[in-house]
Amino acid sequence: MGCVFSRSSTTEPEDAAELNERDGGRGPSSSSAQEHRDQRSTRSVGSMRSSTIASQTNFSVSEVDSLRELYRKLSNELHHDGLIHKDELAWALFKCHRDNLFVDRVFELFDIKNNNVIDFSEFVMSLSVFHPNAPLEEKAKFAFRIYDINQSGAIEPPELKRFLVAIMADNPDVHLDDEALEKIVADTFEQVDVTGDGKIVPEEWMALVKKNPSIISYMTLPVLADICRKFPPSPGKHHSEQRRG
Repeated sequence: MGCVFSRSSTTEPEDAAELNERDGGRGPSSSSAQEHRDQRSTRSVGSMRSSTIASQTNFSVSEVDSLRELYRKLSNELHHDGLIHKDELAWALFKCHRDNLFVDRVFELFDIKNNNVIDFSEFVMSLSVFHPNAPLEEKAKFAFRIYDINQSGAIEPPELKRFLVAIMADNPDVHLDDEALEKIVADTFEQVDVTGDGKIVPEEWMALVKKNPSIISYMTLPVLADICRKFPPSPGKHHSEQRRG
């Protein structure tokens, strides 16, 4: 049946260009009557200088300023508290409202402080890896961490099987029994697990990605290169710095 990583093995994110555009740009539980609350808490948006954030990410200063505008919108979609919660991230990136393993993993990795919300610095630092200019190796490392659910430093068969089960849950037309799932997992490890130790380590994963970069195509959001046009910074911002290296 082939290597599972060569398939659409994750939930593809919505193009970020569509963020806040579906349903009038609001989440399922919001309404126009609540829009005046969007400016309430901004404590998580303006605490770090854009130039400082840009120097540590793949974004330019002007792109960071635009991301502040995007963050203000996302962090007030459902909870109106100036912080991004898991359901807001799920709605923004995947337009879904139910449990989703891929969303869970992405949220956990974005939530660097492990406090169940994403502040602005976490948002930009983590989103940076999805920029078209982010190096392939950087993207591969992040993707590896998504699959490494138990954070053991390796991808193990039960973790891969969990993702397969999640894929089927998101695709009702796909029906595979347990035997078929086990076969896919076994075939994948036969191809990728070069050492035959029953796990996929970072070096094996990196070799696979370099040979087949398309398997992590979901790690690139092309619209991030056009973020300044989609979400123009507030008037008065200065954007004199260029993207680093």
